[in-house]
Amino acid sequence: MMGIYKAFVASILLAVFGSLYAADTMEADDFVDEASAKGIAEIESGKLALEKSTSSDIKAFAQQMVDEHTATNERLAQIARSKNLEVADEAELMSKAKKWILQLREGESFDEAYAKNQVASHENTVQLYRRAAQDLKDPELKAFAGKTLPVLEHHWEEARQLAASHGKRD
Repeated sequence: MMGIYKAFVASILLAVFGSLYAADTMEADDFVDEASAKGIAEIESGKLALEKSTSSDIKAFAQQMVDEHTATNERLAQIARSKNLEVADEAELMSKAKKWILQLREGESFDEAYAKNQVASHENTVQLYRRAAQDLKDPELKAFAGKTLPVLEHHWEEARQLAASHGKRD
């Protein structure tokens, strides 16, 4: 049964991220949509972790993700409004699938799945922001991406530490 879920998530990953990296240059509206969707996904999965986690370190990280990604999405939305660009109003499809899988888990199993999810999602978000900081033509969005990138890289490192401490136990 878990193999079906992994195949489902893998196929969504290919569809979502394959189209994002197909173009040579990143457009401002694509970045705003993708970045805001990823932020929403972090906020929603963080809220889920606050409800379901049994670990204080997972809950602390989840609260940090809710707080910091909410602030980041608010800053992004302000910039987007000034440029008549729309932010996403829902988490991207792949993140929804991951959240659904997380909802099926409880206790330590949830904590392990959440930590692994955070590693993967932050890796993808860091890649998006690195590319935006390098390729975007819009100077304000490019600066936003560059300024936000170190925070996201720190989240990614924290997620890797969580995943290491909440990995499979014998």
